[in-house]
Amino acid sequence: MDILDSYPEYKGTDVLDTIRATEYSYLDQNKQVYLDYTGAGLAARSQYQAHENRLANAAFGNPHSVNPTSEAATSLVERTRVRVLEHLNASPDEYAVVFTANATGATRLVGESYPFQRRGRLVLTLDNHNSVNGVREFAHRRGSKAVYINTQVPELRIDEKDVVAALPDRRRGRGQRWRSCLNIKNNGGGGPAGAQNKKKNGLFAFPAQSNFSGVRHPLSWVSLAQARGYDVLLDAAAFLPTAKLDLSAVKPEFVVMSWYKVMGYPTGVGCLVARRDALARLARPWFSGGTVRAATVGNGMEWHVMAVGEAAFEDGTVNFLSIPDVAVGLDFLAGVGMDVIATRVKCLTGWFLDRLGRLEHSDGSAMAKIYGPTDVESRGGTVCFNLVDARGQIVDDRLVAAESAAAGLSLRTGCFCNPGGGEAAFGIDEEAIRRVRASGEWLLLEKGLSLPFMPIMGAVRVSFGLASTTRDVDRFFEFVEATYRDRVTTAEGLAPRQGC
Repeated sequence: MDILDSYPEYKGTDVLDTIRATEYSYLDQNKQVYLDYTGAGLAARSQYQAHENRLANAAFGNPHSVNPTSEAATSLVERTRVRVLEHLNASPDEYAVVFTANATGATRLVGESYPFQRRGRLVLTLDNHNSVNGVREFAHRRGSKAVYINTQVPELRIDEKDVVAALPDRRRGRGQRWRSCLNIKNNGGGGPAGAQNKKKNGLFAFPAQSNFSGVRHPLSWVSLAQARGYDVLLDAAAFLPTAKLDLSAVKPEFVVMSWYKVMGYPTGVGCLVARRDALARLARPWFSGGTVRAATVGNGMEWHVMAVGEAAFEDGTVNFLSIPDVAVGLDFLAGVGMDVIATRVKCLTGWFLDRLGRLEHSDGSAMAKIYGPTDVESRGGTVCFNLVDARGQIVDDRLVAAESAAAGLSLRTGCFCNPGGGEAAFGIDEEAIRRVRASGEWLLLEKGLSLPFMPIMGAVRVSFGLASTTRDVDRFFEFVEATYRDRVTTAEGLAPRQGC
């Protein structure tokens, strides 16, 4: 079966085969099949070389100074801020770039600083990453309610009607009462212009692309939520490696990302890209080196003044030796062409899904169970599934992890830090969760045992990226057919689950 039979546009991505043979030749040299681009992107050789050349030919010091090495580092960091905004087509007058360690760190900044209020709402989709789910702890502590929007099986998409229902606009009544009180107090005189419009119902957080199922949710939900009085936190970590985000057209208050997922290198650098008006409404619960303009501690005088803009959110010293590599990676991607990458990933994903759906044992029974969309409509290059053995039983994902690794395949298994996606896909209901919480039976997992009422505990995830080729797909199916066709499997002797 040739990919061009079903996806003739794949031919237009031939340039990526040349790039694979040069920039990513280490894969074939080591006979590796990399299928975990949602976990981490791969870096081109030229990215590493640019880092080495920069550090070998100049000195860079702590940016919190005005000496020559400090100013050299500051210049590169600020240039990278500009490059990030260019990549997202965002105006520097409207958006700020805060450097963090990763998307998780960026999300925490929002969670700990967001002005959650009593009877306010944090609205999340069921398929959020745990780093976003964790924001609910900050919301709870301030009296806000966390509300989840369910996904619909089997495609694991979300009905927009459910989004609207979860985002009630309660500002009108509050605003009318506020204006009435204001008019009495001021005898009809004008209070703060537009103050009632600044009141927010809460925060809506969702992934542009699910890291569990690959589903791409409509970015139109951003303006939908804003029109109903909510700020929006958009998790773009799984979306940006193979798609463009245009912040001149879609304008969420907060966007989080990890650059190693986009271009493999550098690790330890992420971003919170925030609208400046929204950033100004955040109140940090502490201060640190680099985030204050002034602070006093002596004579019983505890006083500090926060820095303004991005500086108030970048704790300590930013990773100034690695941040410039973000600009290098973005320049590399621009040279390749994001449209070319998107086309290749779409074709490989569709071809993979087609072949996975046709996998059969000798008796004609299916060898795979797919979670999420089985076509390429409104989805990214992430495919979640389980293999099925000759008895019709799910092949334990830990067994697939061990045997695929031995065959030189790098793929992902487990729950992918996305419990909601697993709950929906595996049919884990409220009763099962309550039983686990109440009885402590989850401790059995530490002994490598499964829970009888939760037969599926994890899945297999394959994802594609810039350096993926048809040969990678062929190698995967050669392994699966040779290893699992007509085989009866067991979970005996497998290592204990490590959690999500």
